[in-house]
Amino acid sequence: MRFRYASAARFFYRSFLVLPVALAASVQAEWKVLSAESEPGRGGIEHRHVIVEDDAVSKRVVFDVAVFSAKSTGLRVIDNPEGQSLATVMKREKYVCGVNGGYFDTEFKPIGLRVADGTTFSPLRRARLITGILLQSDRGIDIVRVGEFPRTKRTVAAIQSGPFLVDGNTRIHGLNDSQLARRTFAGIATNDRALLGFCSDVSLAELANILATAPIVADSKIRRAMNLDGGSSSAFWFAREAGSEFSISGRKPVRDFVAVVPK
Repeated sequence: MRFRYASAARFFYRSFLVLPVALAASVQAEWKVLSAESEPGRGGIEHRHVIVEDDAVSKRVVFDVAVFSAKSTGLRVIDNPEGQSLATVMKREKYVCGVNGGYFDTEFKPIGLRVADGTTFSPLRRARLITGILLQSDRGIDIVRVGEFPRTKRTVAAIQSGPFLVDGNTRIHGLNDSQLARRTFAGIATNDRALLGFCSDVSLAELANILATAPIVADSKIRRAMNLDGGSSSAFWFAREAGSEFSISGRKPVRDFVAVVPK
């Protein structure tokens, strides 16, 4: 998503306002897993293809999620100033899965914190709704709020985005429930699990509700989840165990990617 940072706060504020009627509809939605398939990937990563359904409105949403250990895998933030595709970048190194990253402006500069290989190449920003940071420190992979960012600990990788979707196993209230788009997201689940995911057209409120209530990650509950840049930026890539790849291409160049490597 490209926009100038000077207008970012206004953009976010308008985008995430929710009418009471829309919010009520989101609260009433009951999402159930219609089908779920999984396949092993390289480095012990699991790819889950899940379809959820809301019977009340006969709506289905398709998820592709890479699930991995939050402690025994490594997170990488990859700067992409040349605007290469996700698949091209993933194949270049020994990455096992990846998605597009965070927001960037009209000059193709990242908006918010970016840390790659321990080096910061974009500073932390405080804006109304880019309130989450996906990171890897010496404690493993985690999602924190901006105010929780561990400045005293060595951070190997970090990417700031938002808004928060789930916190404390509970969906975040007040998210937009009218703008439907492809979405990418990151999550931290119970049982030492982390995830990077992609889904078909939903609103942010619907996505938060699904992640908080439907068993997308099978036997784990999602403790925290945050939105990454979605819409035409959304992309997903997964390295199958047999050597082939599963890939959903983005529809435009993006400034950075989030990837996972086995330790």
